[in-house]
Amino acid sequence: MKSKYIFVFTICILFVSFFFLIKSTLADKGRKYYEEAGYIVWDIKTKKKIVALTFDDGPHPTYTAEILDLLSKYDAKATFFILGKNAEKSPQVVLRMYEEGHELANHTYTHPLKGSVSQILKEIKKTNETIYSITGFTPTLFRPVEGRYTDGLVNEVVKEGYKVVMWSWHQDTRDWDDPGVNKIVNTVLKGTKPGDVILFHDGGSDRKQTVKALEKILPELQKKGYKFVTISELLKEQEMSKKEIKGIK
Repeated sequence: MKSKYIFVFTICILFVSFFFLIKSTLADKGRKYYEEAGYIVWDIKTKKKIVALTFDDGPHPTYTAEILDLLSKYDAKATFFILGKNAEKSPQVVLRMYEEGHELANHTYTHPLKGSVSQILKEIKKTNETIYSITGFTPTLFRPVEGRYTDGLVNEVVKEGYKVVMWSWHQDTRDWDDPGVNKIVNTVLKGTKPGDVILFHDGGSDRKQTVKALEKILPELQKKGYKFVTISELLKEQEMSKKEIKGIK
């Protein structure tokens, strides 16, 4: 009987330990905490008609180049969350992004869906080294793969001097899933608000739909008076707004 109780007690201890281990690896502080701490940005509150176009998983020698052509046509700036392995394959595209005034940001080296914090930090470092070797610029913005993060990852990334960038919850175009050009266009145009961060993909697979959608989105938002800015420009606007509010108070 005594051994039975010991067995049950041991199982309970293991269960509780497992629960707290899982809990400690998940991000549980919430958006409000991270926004107020300045660790993560999803979007900003502003009355100015500005939005940030962001692209993940590139560069791609064809689709990124076509997107850059469109951005140039509409005098639009964007932020590209680059995979290091793709940057090595298409350094000329990365250099073009930089020379045309777009913002280069970090999206890991191999796009791992799983990995320890130390492994992800190594990937971030390797990607930054790759981007620097091409452009002489070192990114300070990081977007986790598929937007997945933990408290541990955020803390370590911030310690290394990075800002974590997500996207507006209503501006996930899901273009990676090939939902159709009209679906991508409608998602963006129906939901756009000042200060939004819009999520697209320029690499990873066939991005013809993304390119076609941008051909409609860019001129339409421009007609509505929107200006396309980088994430850093968006963050500067956020800081200015905070200072104005403090000044009023």
